[in-house]
Amino acid sequence: MSRDESQRPQGGVARRPGGGGHGFGGGGGPMGLARPVEKAKNAKGTAVRLAAYFRPSLPILGVILAAAILSTVFSIWSPKILGNATTVLFEGFVARLRHVPGGGVNFKKILQLMLELGALYVASSVFSWVQQYLMAGVAQRTVYTIRRQVMEKLTRLPVRFFDEHPHGEVLSRFVNDFDNISSTLQQSLTQFVTAVVTFVGVVVMMLTISPLMTLAVVITLPLSFFVTATIAKRSQKYFLERQQRLGVLNGHVEEMYTGHLIVRSFGHEQRSVDAFDRMNEELADSTWKAQFVTGIIMPLMNVIGNFGYVLVSVIGGILVVQRSIQIGDIQAFIQYARQFSQPITQIASISNTIQSALASSERVFQILDEPEESADPELAQAPQAEGHVTFENVSFRYEPARPLIDDMDIEVRSGETVAIVGPTGAGKTTLVNLLMRFYDVDKGRILLDGKDIRSLPRPALRHMFGMVLQDTWLFHGTIRDNIAYGREGATPEEVEAAARAAHAHHFIRTLPHGYDTELNEEASNISQGQRQLLTIARALLSGPPVLILDEATSSVDTRTEVAIQEGMHHLMQGRTSFVIAHRLSTIRGADHILVMQHGQVVEQGRHEELLRRRGAYYELYQSQFAGQETEGESAS
Repeated sequence: MSRDESQRPQGGVARRPGGGGHGFGGGGGPMGLARPVEKAKNAKGTAVRLAAYFRPSLPILGVILAAAILSTVFSIWSPKILGNATTVLFEGFVARLRHVPGGGVNFKKILQLMLELGALYVASSVFSWVQQYLMAGVAQRTVYTIRRQVMEKLTRLPVRFFDEHPHGEVLSRFVNDFDNISSTLQQSLTQFVTAVVTFVGVVVMMLTISPLMTLAVVITLPLSFFVTATIAKRSQKYFLERQQRLGVLNGHVEEMYTGHLIVRSFGHEQRSVDAFDRMNEELADSTWKAQFVTGIIMPLMNVIGNFGYVLVSVIGGILVVQRSIQIGDIQAFIQYARQFSQPITQIASISNTIQSALASSERVFQILDEPEESADPELAQAPQAEGHVTFENVSFRYEPARPLIDDMDIEVRSGETVAIVGPTGAGKTTLVNLLMRFYDVDKGRILLDGKDIRSLPRPALRHMFGMVLQDTWLFHGTIRDNIAYGREGATPEEVEAAARAAHAHHFIRTLPHGYDTELNEEASNISQGQRQLLTIARALLSGPPVLILDEATSSVDTRTEVAIQEGMHHLMQGRTSFVIAHRLSTIRGADHILVMQHGQVVEQGRHEELLRRRGAYYELYQSQFAGQETEGESAS
């Protein structure tokens, strides 16, 4: 239940960075280095905590690591075999051209090398599949465990947490952040290991072929990093600007879409289009600048890569002439050189992804670290409530600096109907929040049948209440299932009886499938008033000793409201009922009316009595029923 005051802080939604890579003489530009990356505040602590979830899977992780290393080693060894085949083929042609006796191409040797190469490719693919398959299982089991913990945690968190955190933020953590963690665990970790092994293996193979050519490749790295860092630093502000303008544009589109009826009613379509055109133009301009600056990286990397390629070709040619290396070694070395910078860029990109995943993990762990509701006392059997409610010197505030309720004293006898009225922010809904223990009082106590409600387990206490809110909540399922949600094991006859009592039976019978009509996810296939009738029927089915109606009839027409009031009057007999209402016409027959202002009960009594006093209640009533009716009521 939402509080009376608007005191909720706003939260944010995580954004994911992009990624990319560049290579020797080709490849993609390092776009991931140019985009802003969200980082965790405590990356080390979050990483250690996340790693703890892998302890049950350590043996499998060992197999994954071994498979990743073997797959990479077999892949790295392949260019060397291909180079040997090239050498055999080249030497055979040279021998034939020189008419060397017995010279010629040794196709048997080439076939043997091709078979070895094929075996390496197959083995590399098999081990790569093994590591991906096993890592997918480990990652999903890990995310499953964390997701289950978070779901269980959400059921134990106090209502204050949901009041202070926007629903979109909580959903973002539960959906987007988990998706980010899942994809990172499943792909990035094995890619990181593969990239490291590839880099080490490529360097070793290059050194075994020619340290001099290796040096020629290595000297191009500082220049590549300098160019990348310089351009990335310049493009950073353009990407930030693009993200901000994209957010503004999305917000405008969502606002205009959700309020399109109002926009059309006031004839502001052209103004909306003009605003969209301006935002769209600004977004296109910032996006063009960001892409243009980062697009410079590719040509520059190609120039640097080609420069290294020329060095390798020249040095390699000299070494072949000097017979220091074989002709096939140049081919193998060029392949290694092309792979040399890829692991570095891949590691940089994966590091960004891991940083983003750690930020997501940190937000998820923040939920797990939230303080839970205080422990419930243990009772062998929940007591049967009669509905006698007493507030004794109750004080409460949502924020320490903003007092809301001070020293409130209220007594409601069993079976009475109590109406709570007052302006917005007076504390009406807060009174119900305290009664249901969605919040605990700061001072004083609330008694139910003489027992402090804090001495009762929350589930047992809330089972004694039936509640109907102004904002309806129905789930995807049949109408029968939605009403039966009020009491486990309810029979179809009991469901129908509750619907009749709530005056919902008639409209349900007019639907094509009656009680078996499926409601969609937002229950938008029935009217708002019909949705409210179903929630009232659900509350009535639960048969609680205490009813709470928070603007329960605000969304139904006058005739339906009268019918519901008659049905509720019958069903409220013998039950304590709290009715929060802005429409004072609905609470004339209440046994007791509490008029609240600034967290205090300023008046209490019956309808006619309060009108005769001409106080706060009279002013509220006068504002709704100015004229003859008010004068007639007050005269009586």
